[in-house]
Amino acid sequence: MMASMERTVRNYIASLYGKSVVIVAFLKRRTRWIALAWLAVILPLAAFRIAFPILPYTGLDDMIGVAAGYSLVAIAPIAGFLIARNAFLRRETLVQPRFRLALFGKWKRVDRRTARKLDGFGPVGFMASLIVGMMMNVVFRSGEYFLAIPAMGHAAPEWGQVMFWVMTADLVVTSFFYMVCFAMALRTVPLFPRMLVFAWVMDIAMQLTIAQVVSGVADLPPNVAVALGNVLEGNVTKVLISAAIWLPYLLLSDRVNLTYRHRVAA
Repeated sequence: MMASMERTVRNYIASLYGKSVVIVAFLKRRTRWIALAWLAVILPLAAFRIAFPILPYTGLDDMIGVAAGYSLVAIAPIAGFLIARNAFLRRETLVQPRFRLALFGKWKRVDRRTARKLDGFGPVGFMASLIVGMMMNVVFRSGEYFLAIPAMGHAAPEWGQVMFWVMTADLVVTSFFYMVCFAMALRTVPLFPRMLVFAWVMDIAMQLTIAQVVSGVADLPPNVAVALGNVLEGNVTKVLISAAIWLPYLLLSDRVNLTYRHRVAA
């Protein structure tokens, strides 16, 4: 009985691992198609929002300004991925950092060539969940943005204009950096764990900055302030939960330490 259960569990784990290998291979080979699919979805949403602002535009320049904001939303994830991918093409960009920040555990250093030959090397297994999660975070945050924030030009009240632009800036910046992390993780760049921590910190800082900026705008309706506060609190909570789940893994996982730090358990 126990032997049968253990065999079932092992087979299930092996099946999940095999699926993670397929997923990561697909992400590496089909990034162009993923980018096109992203544009195929995001551009019609942006066009709809631009066409139906909350108040009529004051002129062509007003509409162009709003359209520029939506254009940044559309291209930021793609730009983040392409910049990170092209920045780490050369071998010298894949060297280990001089100073270690992950000091937990006992590890033995191996060179990159040796590390790549070991079975535990590669962004697969549980790491694949993190990689997919970073990409889906961009998708979900963008969906929330398009559902919650209408296009607001110069005819909108000051608080509306400020909210539109700070929320747009938040989405552009966070999408850019999470896709930088996505590209670095796929390319097994040693600086990936540090970049992801930076992205988390930057994300929380953006939410706090938005709260401070919008709260200082005159005539902000109380119901809007409450709704915005709930959104920002939710964003911070999601980042903290992600960090609580993934930070121990990034520090202690044998796969992460082999793949990104080129070291094995001593």
